[in-house]
Amino acid sequence: MIKFRERIIDFSLLILAIFFAIYARDIDVDYITYIQAFVIYWFFSTLYYHFSLTTRKGNIKIDYGISYSTSFAIFTGPLGAFLFEFVLRFTIYIYKKITNKADSEEFLDTLYNIGSFTVCGVLAYSLYHWLISFFMNFPFGYWILLLIIVAVVFITSSMFLLLISIIDGQVHSWKDVPKYLVSGRSSLDIWKITISNGLLLIFLQMKFWDLVIVLFIMNYILSRSIYSKSQSIQHKNERDYFEQLAYTDFLTAIPNRAAMGKMMEILATKTEPIAIIVTDIDYFKKINDSYNHAVGDRVIQSFANILQTKLGDSENVFRSGGEEFTIILQGLDYRTCVDKIEQVKHYVTDNHVTSYYQDNIVHIHFTASFGLYYFIPAQLSIEKGYIEADTLLIEAKNKGRNSLCYNRHQA
Repeated sequence: MIKFRERIIDFSLLILAIFFAIYARDIDVDYITYIQAFVIYWFFSTLYYHFSLTTRKGNIKIDYGISYSTSFAIFTGPLGAFLFEFVLRFTIYIYKKITNKADSEEFLDTLYNIGSFTVCGVLAYSLYHWLISFFMNFPFGYWILLLIIVAVVFITSSMFLLLISIIDGQVHSWKDVPKYLVSGRSSLDIWKITISNGLLLIFLQMKFWDLVIVLFIMNYILSRSIYSKSQSIQHKNERDYFEQLAYTDFLTAIPNRAAMGKMMEILATKTEPIAIIVTDIDYFKKINDSYNHAVGDRVIQSFANILQTKLGDSENVFRSGGEEFTIILQGLDYRTCVDKIEQVKHYVTDNHVTSYYQDNIVHIHFTASFGLYYFIPAQLSIEKGYIEADTLLIEAKNKGRNSLCYNRHQA
């Protein structure tokens, strides 16, 4: 039912556009001039479509890009605007169908675009011819009027989207209205559209076709440059994001074993002492068996959070596997490293995890064992230092768990 009501708006706009086109009866310029302007605008508008950004607000798909329809509509009138939008929007539709980029609603969205852009074009045409004689009496009156027209067109097109969003149930209160009226545009976009359309309209009225083409080419070069840079930034951000995923443990959101390996490669030739601490949760299997894995995950998350919050910025905490974690301390003396880990161990013992199990809140106390080895990587390989720390962890568990065993390398 909602989709049906949405499409009533689409068809209403299309019918209104057709009405304006029929009512106008004729194009405002001679046919030769119209065809010349039509071909230039159609070619570059189709070319510029590749630079548009498509986003969604709920079920509504929105294309953000520079539109040159305002100047064309003002120059050619309602019928000229309708014919241009009809051909342009179906050109884009056919392109999407050929390249398999069209979704199931693409045809109806095309009808909406024809209707909405034509209606906005007719509004721009009417405002311009009603007000141009008045505004020409003021300094920069032409540009002020163009800015007002672009702003009104912008608000009108946003109102169409708002109306559809209300019918679609995406607007629940007045607080949701501004985000649809803003509709992703900035003040710079409005100025850019105003200046581009204003210059194009002047060149069209004077029939300076070479300047019209040069302006389109210049905008194309600038748009392509900006688009290329934005794509490069986007690709870099995506690479950084996936690299971060590769080195981040999904459960605890701390660095994983791969990140630990990378850190150890960096520390391999370090001439200052470091401490490697290997730790894991005592009797973790019993926690999983007594409750479930969801509760066990909650315990692991709590332990990771304790390690992160109780250790300073110079430390590195990694989830090296299951309930096991590895800590690397740098820039600290031997005694300070031991004291810091003792404090962490006591904090774990004195606290508990709150979780849900079978619709009940449960409080789980747990402990952890630690093996700490202090050495200089340039004197003892990082791998051997890690093995020594792991051996000390086993020793701590053999002592009855909830223990810290530590040692240092004697050069």
